[in-house]
Amino acid sequence: MIRSIVLILSLAIVFAQTPPETVIRINVNLVQLDATVTDSQGRPVSDLKAEDFQILQDNKPQVITNFSYINLRPASSDSARTRVAATKGSKVGTPPPPPAKLSMDKVVRTIALVVDDLGLSFESTVYVRNALKKFVDQEMQPGDLVAILRTGAGIGALQSFTADKRQLYAAIDRVKYNAIGRVGVSSFEPLGSIGGGDGGAMAERASIMTAGTMAAINYVVGGLREVPGRKSVVLFSENLKLFNADGMDQRVMDEVRRLTDAANRASVVIYSIDPRGLQTYSLTAADDTRGMTARQIARVPMQRAAEVFNSQDGMVLLASQTGGLFLHDNNDISGQLHKVMQDAAGYYLIGYHPDASTFNAKTGQPKYHSIKVKLKRAGLTVRSRNGFIGNSDAAVMHVAGTPQEQIRHALTSPFNSGTIPVRLTSLFSYSPKMGSYLNTLLYIDAKGLKFEDEPDDWHKAVLDLVAVTFGDNGQAVDSTGQTYTLRMKGDAYQRALRDGFLYTMHHVVKKPGAYQMRVALRDDGSAQLGSASQFVEIPDVHNGHLTLSSLVIKEDDTSLTAKPQEDPAAEGAEGHSTENPEGSPAVRIFRRGKGLVYVCQVLNAETGPDKQANLELHTRLSMTTSWCTKASPCRWIPSRSRIRSTWWRLGRCGWDRDWSWVTTCCR
Repeated sequence: MIRSIVLILSLAIVFAQTPPETVIRINVNLVQLDATVTDSQGRPVSDLKAEDFQILQDNKPQVITNFSYINLRPASSDSARTRVAATKGSKVGTPPPPPAKLSMDKVVRTIALVVDDLGLSFESTVYVRNALKKFVDQEMQPGDLVAILRTGAGIGALQSFTADKRQLYAAIDRVKYNAIGRVGVSSFEPLGSIGGGDGGAMAERASIMTAGTMAAINYVVGGLREVPGRKSVVLFSENLKLFNADGMDQRVMDEVRRLTDAANRASVVIYSIDPRGLQTYSLTAADDTRGMTARQIARVPMQRAAEVFNSQDGMVLLASQTGGLFLHDNNDISGQLHKVMQDAAGYYLIGYHPDASTFNAKTGQPKYHSIKVKLKRAGLTVRSRNGFIGNSDAAVMHVAGTPQEQIRHALTSPFNSGTIPVRLTSLFSYSPKMGSYLNTLLYIDAKGLKFEDEPDDWHKAVLDLVAVTFGDNGQAVDSTGQTYTLRMKGDAYQRALRDGFLYTMHHVVKKPGAYQMRVALRDDGSAQLGSASQFVEIPDVHNGHLTLSSLVIKEDDTSLTAKPQEDPAAEGAEGHSTENPEGSPAVRIFRRGKGLVYVCQVLNAETGPDKQANLELHTRLSMTTSWCTKASPCRWIPSRSRIRSTWWRLGRCGWDRDWSWVTTCCR
């Protein structure tokens, strides 16, 4: 039986950052908060004890019952060394090596870089994009889980979190000036400019968009709630006003209160960076002062300074309420990001037992409780959260219970999660009939499934399988969901338990770009899940440029010759495959003494003036996360002039007795 599964994709993740005891809790038995302590030079201090702190809730001293220091500094935290290595060792145009698989227990830092493109000028957007590239190149460390999100692009959720730099580069490329935002081409509107519309309508529009920015950040924070440990949200914005001509903007303030309370419950620290840097408030060449008096012109710098000051109110409040920093008046945005990472290197986790009245809403509305953290040691500065609303965590948490919610959780996790071992291989291919498509191979370990025994030695398992393609903004582009019923007996059943089995799916991709293929499955018999994801780039085949498909690696056999052939990864139609997964493109586990071949589809090879294919092949092999072998270039001239949709065997490799790669031939 095959039935569709309808999913409403939302922001939810299931992954771990630190051991479970570091979860921030707010409930009737325990209130935990995180605090950062720095010295006079702004350097973190990590040697304090519980007796060095004093906690006040609503100005009443509390007895500290839980205390620890959580170190989030990566093992290779010497960023200066990383920057030097990146500068000297890298070459322009050289792609990064494949990332190592990041498991849940290996995550050290979780960082969301939120670009408020609704509140950035054209000039600032360029600076932010450059700083993001530098961060990924030089600041990102092993164990970092990072997402780059835009408030004006429909924040797609925490499936955007990744340790794959290729995916982050694709997200950075989409960071562009948003013409419908609340900031113009420059931070200040030139004097005498035409347009602007009705002042009241423009103020209302700016208020709505500012509230929308707050709601978008809250969306990210809400998804991070289930992640243990402390998380960092770095906000790039230059316009978050809390006041308008009539006073406080109540719409925006309501969103700020919701956001700060959600951040405090989720242990999210918000760092806000104003990318405008040092500003000059004097007149510029774009200003038209015709018709203005000398007094009016003299007041322009003061008015602009006040405008900048007012535009920073929201950034100051978000940082102060969540224990973060507001960084401004500095042209080095990359340096500001480095300062954020230093500040987030560790924190104190402090807990106390609250009074019974803390969560007793006498008026029917939860009460806000202020928190102050003080230090008894002089010369140090402590930052923490300013308070919380008197709702216990149980009142605001939602646990996924239905099968659809469980699958949604698995789909939005940045890890290959669940108890059913699965492995995903998604390969870009092209055919004149289908166009660009993803040939998706899913390996499932059958030992993780619950088979129901039936008469005549038959065994049955029912799987709900969902595949979703996400764009580089985290939004779902395409999805398919089906239920598969597996019925096996005898040798086929035993072979499936021993070797596992494969599923093949084809997904047509209409537009070139960067995508994530995510697959989740649920075993109806055991209610257990498994999920996997892969980053895939789809090139533009129709622009006429030389393009390669994904590389298919397979155990060498007589079925693969040097002649053109069909897609070697497409083993028949979509669905369950009886092929032995070992040595297949999906699993890629090769026995010692067996060779393997790498096969690729060459597209638009006729690029020369004579429209003949005349190619030079370069081969590199990697082990873990670094390049280890590089083959000498070789000339490759196919016998056919048009090989638009033909697969070619490019070379063969084998294992020597020391288990190192050896290139034996290149074709």
